[in-house]
Amino acid sequence: MSPAEFRRFYKNKPVLITGGLGFIGSNLARTLVGLGARVTLVDSLIPEYGGNRRNIAGLEGKLVVNISDVRDHHSLPIFLRGQEVLFNLAGQTSHMDSMSDPFTDLEINGRAQLSLLEACRKHNPGIRVVFASTRQIYGRPDYLPVDEKHPLRPVDVNGINKLAGEQFHLLYSEVHGIRSTVLRLTNTIGPRMRIKDARQTFVGIWIKNALEGTPFEVWGGEQLRDFTYVDDAVEAFLLAACRREAVGRVFNIGGMERVSLRQLAEELRDIAGEKASYASRKFPEDRKKIDIGDFYSDGTLIEQTLGWKPRVDVRTALRRTVAYFRRELRHYAD
Repeated sequence: MSPAEFRRFYKNKPVLITGGLGFIGSNLARTLVGLGARVTLVDSLIPEYGGNRRNIAGLEGKLVVNISDVRDHHSLPIFLRGQEVLFNLAGQTSHMDSMSDPFTDLEINGRAQLSLLEACRKHNPGIRVVFASTRQIYGRPDYLPVDEKHPLRPVDVNGINKLAGEQFHLLYSEVHGIRSTVLRLTNTIGPRMRIKDARQTFVGIWIKNALEGTPFEVWGGEQLRDFTYVDDAVEAFLLAACRREAVGRVFNIGGMERVSLRQLAEELRDIAGEKASYASRKFPEDRKKIDIGDFYSDGTLIEQTLGWKPRVDVRTALRRTVAYFRRELRHYAD
C-alpha cells in the first residue's frame, strides 16, 4: 500500500499497542502517529523486557502511555474498549531466560495472551488483532528456506509458549470472530532495539560492544540467518491489519538476503569503525542445545497475498542502526 492508502486507513483510528515502549512497538507507534492514528501504548517497563521511554522521545503529547503488565487481566478491558486495532507485541523474548525461568515465560507468552483474547471477546469483539510471533517455533529446519508449511518443533520453552500464543489467536479468530493475523518474525534489527544484553537479539550486544570498543563475541560463525530491518517489519504489521485477506492467516516476515554470522560481524566491524573488533568463540554448550543452526525464511506467501516484501538490505540496516546508537548510546547501554 502507498503512504496515502495507509493514511486513509489509519487516520483518526484508535490503535492499541501492547509492548508499545519496546523495539518494534515504539517504531510502529512512531509511524502510526505520523499517519494520524490515535495511539495508546501499554508496556510493563520491566527492565529485562526491552521497554524504554527513550523510544518515544519527541512523541510526548501525541500518544497515550499506560504502564501496565498484560498479566494484569483486570486492567485489560479498560485499555481495549473503544480500540479498533490491536498490535499485540507484548512478550518475553529471551530464549535462555525461558529455560531458566519457564513459568514466567508461560505467564507472559501463554496465559496473558489468552487473557487478552478473552478480554477482546467479552469487551471488544470487533477489534482487529495482529500478533507478533517468532521463527523460533519452527525449531531446527528440515529444509531451507522455511515456509509456513514447515513442521513446528520449538527447541525451547519460549518457542513452545509463543506457539501457544499463536494458536490462541488463530482459534479465537476462527471460533469467536476475533479477526487475528500472526506474523512470524525472524531477526529484526534497527533503531531502538535492546542493546544492553542479548535478551532480544545477539546483534544488540554486538553493536553496543562495537561502539564502546569492546570485542564482541561470534559463536560459531558459519550459521546462516536472514535479518529484517525494523521499518520493513513495521510495514508488514500495518499492512496485515489493513487487509481482509490476512485474517486468520500466518505469515513469515524475513529479510532480503541470507548471511553468515561471520559475514555479519565483518560488516558491523567495517561500519562501526576502528574501535570495533570481534573474537570467534566455540558455541557455548548451554546455548548449542537450543540453537537452531541455519535459518532463513521463505516470504513468498505474504508477498503473493499482501504484496509485502523486505526492501532494506543487511548492510543498510546495520548502517542505519549503528548511526542511531552512535548518537543515542547513553540512553540504551546502561
